[in-house]
Amino acid sequence: MTSLAYTLTDSATMFRRQLRHIQRYPSLTGMLIGLPVVFLLLFVYVFGGTLGAGLAGGGGRAAYINYIVPGILLFTVTGAVQGTAISVAMDMTEGIVDRFRTMAISRASVLTGHVLGSLVQTMLGIAVVLGISLAIGFRPNATAVEWLAAVGLLAAIAFALIWLSVALGLVSDSVETASNLPMFLTLLPFLGSGFVPTDTMPAGLRWFADLQPFTPVIETLRGLLLGSGIGSSAVVALAWCAVVALLSYLWAKRSFHRRAAL
Repeated sequence: MTSLAYTLTDSATMFRRQLRHIQRYPSLTGMLIGLPVVFLLLFVYVFGGTLGAGLAGGGGRAAYINYIVPGILLFTVTGAVQGTAISVAMDMTEGIVDRFRTMAISRASVLTGHVLGSLVQTMLGIAVVLGISLAIGFRPNATAVEWLAAVGLLAAIAFALIWLSVALGLVSDSVETASNLPMFLTLLPFLGSGFVPTDTMPAGLRWFADLQPFTPVIETLRGLLLGSGIGSSAVVALAWCAVVALLSYLWAKRSFHRRAAL
């Protein structure tokens, strides 16, 4: 068997390990999914009437739920990947990785298992939040191709942020630190176009909101699902996904090998 075949086999084993962890600790999955649902219901039913009236063309709560769902979907991703950092930190601090190093397994498979397991968990979370959104009034008009493109974009940004969370988990000295480091990601949808249009923000904040990576992702999702204009947002969004994924992968790889050498 070639080294690539060994790596793939070991990665599949680590992936199954992560899936079993997800099954054994459903409370963590519930917490990661529950927060976006709470924010969805809060903003739609408490603030939705007022915020919806301020959208271009008005429309009230019904218009606002269509506006906010793409931001909530991205917020779901940022919340879900926080569990990745926690899971990686637990492995690194509880000694299981040290045992893996004494076994004839591919080192790359350890991180690959975390990434694939977290990606499955994140996409399931997105499906649940999307289902609740549809139940309370979200009405997309996307075609099948546009739905596939939207799911692909969500998977791409999730993949990039998962690798970032893996890196953050590897550089954390404790599980507590790992649970806090990715929290800045949950703020970015609020500091973008996820909850209100950026043109309603003060000039300095609007400049940041327009340039940060989550705004083009949200605008692309909004355009795909609701038929609004996308412009160059899709290209910028995919470029951000590629850059974040590559840099985070290199950071994670370097951190993992450095800790392995200690």
